[in-house]
Amino acid sequence: DLIAEEDIVITISHTGYIKRLPVTTYRKQRRGGRGLNGMETKDTDWVEHLFIASTHDYLMFFSDRGTVYWLKVHEIPQGGRAARGKPVVNCINIRDGERIAALVPVRSFGDDEWLMFATRKGTIKKTALSAYGNVRSAGINAINIDDDDELIDVQKTRGNDDIVLATRHGMSIRFHESDARAMGRATGGVKGIELTGDDRLIGMVVVRERAELLVVSEKGIGKRSALADYRIQKRGGKGIITMQQTGKTGQLVALKDVLPEDELMMITKGGVIIRCPVQGIRVSGRNTQGVKLMNLDADDRIVDVARVQKEEDDAEADGEETPEATDSVAGE
Repeated sequence: DLIAEEDIVITISHTGYIKRLPVTTYRKQRRGGRGLNGMETKDTDWVEHLFIASTHDYLMFFSDRGTVYWLKVHEIPQGGRAARGKPVVNCINIRDGERIAALVPVRSFGDDEWLMFATRKGTIKKTALSAYGNVRSAGINAINIDDDDELIDVQKTRGNDDIVLATRHGMSIRFHESDARAMGRATGGVKGIELTGDDRLIGMVVVRERAELLVVSEKGIGKRSALADYRIQKRGGKGIITMQQTGKTGQLVALKDVLPEDELMMITKGGVIIRCPVQGIRVSGRNTQGVKLMNLDADDRIVDVARVQKEEDDAEADGEETPEATDSVAGE
C-alpha cells in the first residue's frame, strides 16, 4: 500500500457529513486548554460519530435494506478542523432508495470479532467479521431483509458480549451473544425478541463495562437503570418491561448504553434540540416511568437520541486504541 499509515480523526455528523484530519491537529490545538470547535454544524447538526483510525482502515456502511458498502479511510475527504466535511452519500455508491442505518470501523477482518445485526421486526444475526473481508466498491448483501422489515443497527462484538434489545412498547430482553449461533453472510437471521401486535424494535445495545441503560420516550420521558435490573434471558422471548407506558409517556424511541460522564442530544420532529448531561437523569428502577427530560409542544415528539462525542477529549487519546463510536445513525 503506497498510502502512508498514520492515525487520523474521523467525524460524522448527525445529518451525515464526514471528514478526516490528523490526530496531531487536535493535539496541537488542544494545548491551549480551552477545548475545540471540531466541526462547523448547523443548529440541527452535531458530531455523532468520532473515532481514531488508521489510514489503512476501512469504514463499513450498512443500509436499511441490508447492503454493506466500504470506504477506505484514506479516501475520506480531509477537511480543516472547523469544516463540515462532505455528505457520506457522495463518498459511497449507495443505491437509490437506501439510507445508512449503521456504520462500523474496521482495522482488519479477523476471525476474533463478530457483527451483530438487528432489524425492525426483532430479527438478529451474528456473523464473523471475516465474512465481509471481500471488499467491493458496489456493495454486497450483508443480511437478507424481508420487504416489510428494515435493518436498524449493526455493532461489532467480541464473541462473549451481552446484547440488549428494546421495543417501542417498552419491552426489553438481555441475552448472551453465544445464544445466537453464527450464520453466513447471505442469510436472514433468528428471532431476537418476540413482538406482539404492532410492536417494533427501536434499539440494540452491546453492553459496555460500567454502562447503564437509558430509555427515552417520544413524549420526553426518560430514565437510566442499572444493568443488573435486566436479567439474562434466552433470546427470542417476550422479554421484560423496561418502561411503564401510559398516555403521558408515549412509545419508546431510544435505547442507549450510557456512562455518567456522557452527554445526550435529543431532537424532535419539529427540529427542536436539547443537550442533556446523563448525570442529570435520575437512576430509576427498570419497571418505572422515569422523569421528564424535555418539555414538548402538544403536537411535537422526540424522534432521535444520540450520545454526543467530546472531540477535544476523544481525540486526545494516544491513537493506539479506537474510541468507540456512538451508536445512533449517521445520515438519517
